[in-house]
Amino acid sequence: MKIGIFFGGQSREREISFAGGRTVYDNLNKGLFEPVPIFVDSLGNFIHLNWEYIYKGTIRDFYPPMSKIPATLHEFQLYIESLGALSTEEQEAIIAEVGTKVQPESFASLMDFAFLTLHGPYGEDGSLQGILEWYGIPYAGAGILSASIGIDKSVQKQLFENFGIPTPKSTVLTADAWQQSDKAALFADTKKSLDFPFVVKAPHQGSSLGVAVVQEDTVEAFVDAVENAFFIEKVTRTQWEQYTAEDKKKFVTGLIDIRQGIGLPLILNNIPSPVHNPKQLVSKLDEFFAVSDAEVAELKAVDSEEMVLIEQFVEGREFSCIVVQDEQGKPLSLPPTEIVKGKDLFDYRSKYLPGMSRKLTPINIETEKIRQIQKACADLYAKLQFNVYARIDGFIIASGEIFLNDPNTTSGMLPSSFFFHQAAEIGLTPSQFLTYIIRTSLAERAKSGKKSYAIKELMHQLDEQIASQQQQESDKTRVAVIMGGYSSERHISVESGRNIFEKLSSSEKYEPIPVFLTGSGEHHELYQLPINIMLKDNADDIKTKIREALEQPKHEVIAETIENASAITNKYAGEVSFVPVPLTYEQLAEKVDAVFIALHGRPGEDGAVQQNLDKLRLPYNGSGVQSSQTTIDKYMTKEILKEHGFIVADHRMVYKNEWQEKGDALLDEIESKFEYPLIAKPSDDGCSSAVMKIKSRQQLADFTRTMFRETELPTEEQRNALGLQKNEEFPQKTYYLIEELIDRKGADHFLEITGGMLTKWENGEKTYEVFEPSEALATNEILSLEEKFLAGEGQNITPSRFAPNKERQAEISAIVREDLKRAAKALNVEGYCRIDAFVRIWEDKVETIVIEVNSLPGMTPATCIFHQAAINHYKPYDFIDKILDYGMRKAQYLSV
Repeated sequence: MKIGIFFGGQSREREISFAGGRTVYDNLNKGLFEPVPIFVDSLGNFIHLNWEYIYKGTIRDFYPPMSKIPATLHEFQLYIESLGALSTEEQEAIIAEVGTKVQPESFASLMDFAFLTLHGPYGEDGSLQGILEWYGIPYAGAGILSASIGIDKSVQKQLFENFGIPTPKSTVLTADAWQQSDKAALFADTKKSLDFPFVVKAPHQGSSLGVAVVQEDTVEAFVDAVENAFFIEKVTRTQWEQYTAEDKKKFVTGLIDIRQGIGLPLILNNIPSPVHNPKQLVSKLDEFFAVSDAEVAELKAVDSEEMVLIEQFVEGREFSCIVVQDEQGKPLSLPPTEIVKGKDLFDYRSKYLPGMSRKLTPINIETEKIRQIQKACADLYAKLQFNVYARIDGFIIASGEIFLNDPNTTSGMLPSSFFFHQAAEIGLTPSQFLTYIIRTSLAERAKSGKKSYAIKELMHQLDEQIASQQQQESDKTRVAVIMGGYSSERHISVESGRNIFEKLSSSEKYEPIPVFLTGSGEHHELYQLPINIMLKDNADDIKTKIREALEQPKHEVIAETIENASAITNKYAGEVSFVPVPLTYEQLAEKVDAVFIALHGRPGEDGAVQQNLDKLRLPYNGSGVQSSQTTIDKYMTKEILKEHGFIVADHRMVYKNEWQEKGDALLDEIESKFEYPLIAKPSDDGCSSAVMKIKSRQQLADFTRTMFRETELPTEEQRNALGLQKNEEFPQKTYYLIEELIDRKGADHFLEITGGMLTKWENGEKTYEVFEPSEALATNEILSLEEKFLAGEGQNITPSRFAPNKERQAEISAIVREDLKRAAKALNVEGYCRIDAFVRIWEDKVETIVIEVNSLPGMTPATCIFHQAAINHYKPYDFIDKILDYGMRKAQYLSV
């Protein structure tokens, strides 16, 4: 069955939709389905996307293509609407660079079924569902009526009241009423009617966009929250005139980001002509303050809300519950998940960045109350006429009263989202759950009386194929995917491991077995994971759930839900285990044919796991023990590269014992060799963990004290001194690395890159295939965790922009890739790796300055090594397959 996956879209949630579409594309069972990627751009065009672009980190990395963006705007990340009013011909020329434009009347020639991962207006509101029904394409999820209810928070509120369903008190404020109101009086009236504090929401947005909790009892805080929900931003004359050119660029960059700012195009002070691009916005603001006497400029998104919802703040435990249809079409609530946040608002960052919040399933309250939540969610699902599945959020307060809120007919579909997280509690992998959603959606669409016979034929064929797959004995290659660890990179390792597991589990060649590693450097603890534990939110939750599963009986609600969903689980998954299995390395060798090490930092990249696998002659991915021990050590890596003639940054190690002995005298020694700013970072951690640009002696002292602290966690004073966020990890070490700041040094062009590669066996020899490097652009001084791993964050341009001229571009790329290959050879890297470097370019020479080498690079869904592999025609699965193939061939070669 051909499955058209609709992703992207016109809403502010388009990046999460893009990432969710990629998840569906990768996880569809390839024995049952053929995925067809349909990217919806922000102008509403449907594009049959070339598969290479599915694996870009963000939409802005490929669309519009860099070739279509004026050179003056290359420093900004832009969506296509920033190019201004485009003719049909201009749009089609842009589309042709990434795929093929598709008209709705042609959908039937491309697909048998549409899987919708679009969020917000135009995708989650019934609009697209109506188009698909018109053209006779069955689709996933809610129908037109329930979708239109699910998108509108204000309509939901009215329905809740009509049905007598407890929900926080609320009021609606229109844009016109807001403009004409006395803000202080309105604030006072709102406090009287809703109590204080309260929440202000944009009623047609998801992902916590346009949402703010008003906790400060001031008119200013109230105004800020309401204008945030209306997508209005204000800038004062004083503020603007004090900005440097760089400050203006930073302000505008934040403003045009649709996840935290108001986006483009926008209206400046009600002037009818919209501002489309950031350069134009800077000019317009300069001009406005030059010719106007106004002290404030108001900026408003063209697609702003016309009303906002103001809602009573509920002090209670927050939960989210996925409701699905059972085999008889009745609503079945999965175990509700409690959201444990670091702050009052479960915001975009908390929702989508690994380790920034915790999801506890089921919610940690009395069992009977959990059952009441499940019943309330199932009842609401039925009353709102939802179908197939929905996500319903809510609160339970101290008195035990349940408040339901924000039902969604399209859940986020990132790998660790509630959608997959709760399905795993009944034993379904993401691949199996997607099959269930498609089959259930077909049954629901057949009820409409539109093309029912054809839809039932599809259902019948799918049922036969599902049954056939269940009966087949597996002769697949068994691969243990080891994830987790005990370093500050453990959460990202889990994301990498899950991604590898999901890529392999949807294939017809491999049977992946998820394995979690924890413990210490002295003793590794291994556990084979059931799917429900593998899909917990982060490594710490997985560790906790392993212990609970081994020591305690299964929670009553989980057991009941498994029983209630047994018909679903038996059909789509067969026999399922929910208990983790402790393993030794010897027991692991009896279970599997090969290992994929998805660990980052220690252990994994330091050769410790490899030593154990070598003893058992168990093939694995990546470099061997000696090379891993070298590349984990950034100091040693630089020393070896320097011996081989590479340019490296000046560097030195800093040790805890010398800090204890010398104190401030140690800072004097560092200052005698290095100028500020300098770079300080752990010498054996990655993922941007604790990498800082140090600008002063005080900052260097604060960094050193925090790194060499005696307590496991930094103190509040240490966090404040270094500007660490509440949940941000900062490792505790006995040594760290100082490096000179690598700068332009007079080069004509200077950029930061990251380059991946693959090694192969050809005619009995190891060869290196070096990919086109990506150009990494940091919003601030150092590439952040978000920019590397959070969906929609960061900018990785692949290939790097070495030169505007094609011939010169190819020439420089060849030089840089040869340098990266020489570095890999000097360090004896095998399998694959990622090398980070800076490049200085003059008219007559090119310098590559290697920063570090990652022997087990991050393999999360959006990581740029997949973008690079795609240029060489490797889909992520193909790339992973090649990595495993090399490891198994190497093991055979060594055993001869």
